[in-house]
Amino acid sequence: METKTRMNVNDIRVVKTETPAKKPENEDALGFGQIFTDHMFVMDYSPEKGWYDPRIVPFQNISLSPAAMVFHYGQAIFEGLKAYYGKGGNILMFRPDRNMSRINLSNERLCIPPIDEEFMAEATKKLVAVDSEWIPRSKGTSLYIRPFIIATDPYVGVRPSEKYMFITILSPVGSYYPEGINPVKIYVETEYVRAAKGGYGFTKTAGNYSASLKAQQNAKELSYTQVLWLDAIERKYIEEVGTMNVFFKIDGKLITPALQGSILGGITRESTIDLVKLWGIPVEERAISIDEVFEASEKGILDEAFGTGTAAVISPIGELIWGKKKIVVSDNKIGPLSQKLYDILTAIQYGEAEDKFGWIQHV
Repeated sequence: METKTRMNVNDIRVVKTETPAKKPENEDALGFGQIFTDHMFVMDYSPEKGWYDPRIVPFQNISLSPAAMVFHYGQAIFEGLKAYYGKGGNILMFRPDRNMSRINLSNERLCIPPIDEEFMAEATKKLVAVDSEWIPRSKGTSLYIRPFIIATDPYVGVRPSEKYMFITILSPVGSYYPEGINPVKIYVETEYVRAAKGGYGFTKTAGNYSASLKAQQNAKELSYTQVLWLDAIERKYIEEVGTMNVFFKIDGKLITPALQGSILGGITRESTIDLVKLWGIPVEERAISIDEVFEASEKGILDEAFGTGTAAVISPIGELIWGKKKIVVSDNKIGPLSQKLYDILTAIQYGEAEDKFGWIQHV
């Protein structure tokens, strides 16, 4: 499947709301994903037209047939990225081109027509510009951007949909985890499986996340913030945390699971690897077992553990529970590498540090 027509950002219709919502007064209480801005981006797909009618319209409910294929067969993908109020009042975005590229990676696996990545990066900037007054100014806050695609064909039969809707919504946010940059407690899942090689694990599709909910619920009942998933075959090798890629600093080396088709290729993960290589820290992308992590802790060489993701940026791990075994990492405090990564990544995102990699784009 190929995009039928090449669109230009000037083709985007803009219809502004006549009833703007009240903006949050207390930015320290934003939470995550609970408040939405005045506008959203929408475009449609048909086999005859390709992607067509790009528009920015007031935030509103959408109307779909009960037979829309997304409800029955789960053809849905999404992304997550952020916009920031940067130094000098500039509006900045962090690597939006990589998010658009990853949309097409997910699209290809789910038989969804590809998007024009360059156009969608510019369309996203235009939407952010329209709702720029919603970008929070307080330190640690940002405007979360959620593009997604759903199958809309009204057909109850198993095949790829022929019609789709692309939507982007915006949400002013604070920290993803209630702990903020403080260490989180992680529950190692041993019963359930999230993804296997050859499946959807490397995509951002709705099914990946619904598959994680039962384990997440169990972890929450035990007062653990997130789930650490193990591989589907041997239940031995570490894959990722529910909403983050994961890193372990063991005996001076930074180790993260290799991308082998069952975990998401995170953009913050990729950026973390680039930074630590720049700093001369050895990085290994390889299979790492949960036994290796717990043995490293017993030997006193597990220096740090942390997750990486768009929502949380860097989230230090302070405790891991695996069956009846429990370890505390870095005295349940944020480690020096985790802190440095968080400080540098957020400084780049807010335009406060030199962007040596060309990651930042201006709106």
